[in-house]
Amino acid sequence: MTGHVYKSTGSWYTVKSEQGDFIECRIKGKFRMQGIKSTNPIAVGDIVDFELDETSDTTTGTIHNIHDRKNYIVRKSVNLSKQTHIIASNIDIVFLLVTINNPPTTTSFIDRFLVTAEAYGIEAVLIFNKIDTYDDAMLDEQLYLQHIYSQIGYKCLKVSALEKKGLEQLKEMMIGKVNMFSGHSGVGKSTLVNALEPSLNLKTKHISEQSKQGQHTTTFAEMYDLSFEAKIIDTPGIKGFGIVDMESTEINGFFPEFFKLKDQCKFNNCLHKEEPHCAVKKALEENKIAWSRYNSYLKILEGDDEHYRSDINNEDRIASDETRKAP
Repeated sequence: MTGHVYKSTGSWYTVKSEQGDFIECRIKGKFRMQGIKSTNPIAVGDIVDFELDETSDTTTGTIHNIHDRKNYIVRKSVNLSKQTHIIASNIDIVFLLVTINNPPTTTSFIDRFLVTAEAYGIEAVLIFNKIDTYDDAMLDEQLYLQHIYSQIGYKCLKVSALEKKGLEQLKEMMIGKVNMFSGHSGVGKSTLVNALEPSLNLKTKHISEQSKQGQHTTTFAEMYDLSFEAKIIDTPGIKGFGIVDMESTEINGFFPEFFKLKDQCKFNNCLHKEEPHCAVKKALEENKIAWSRYNSYLKILEGDDEHYRSDINNEDRIASDETRKAP
């Protein structure tokens, strides 16, 4: 039998069969011995082959084959720095929820996420959430960020789940696709999913007033069928993205605005740092490329992602003055 993995809890996997039945499955031990560098050999979104266990009193199954993935998105394992954790696979669009200060989302986090999506060939869309809470200063920051990323070519949406703003436009983008929602804990993923599909009634929690950070409500990634012919993968809140298995010479290729200028640089292997006649540095000086993007690129290039966390500080705050000028 063939099915789609809808939920993973580490040892059990909920698989929806082609007949529409949900079956709890385990995997054969050999999957853990095939040299897969991920902490989870099977992820939500995987297409798998499985057999029903005839000896079981309840209907369970055993997965014996994983189909090739068209893509997947990863983060570094929380406890095992040299391994990765596959968040989800076979994704059509990944939506990154961005909030200005409730909790804050840094440009470093946004850029790491976009680089990861570019590297794995997944369309990424930025959702500026909770717009009903913005004052004038926050609105200025949001518009500044929207300008940066829309100029690069990324689609940006403004949404308020509470006031039902932007939901129809979001639904139109999701129809017929496997969609993933991601972002920090507390950015409103579950609230937004509930607004799109109230019958799901996903758990939500308020932002901690002391830390201004979200509290985790989603423990494992899970996929849901929506009534408007779309699938959505809800993911746990993510504190930081590491850049996994990426050579320094290829990182700039995942910054679309850098890649467009690459052939104008004097050197084919230009890293856009100290090299002479660099088209990227020239565009930077002419304010055709955002300093926040360039700063993110340097941090990734220098390997700062090894120690990267999304904790907010004065130097890395979203759309702050420091992100708008040369370091």
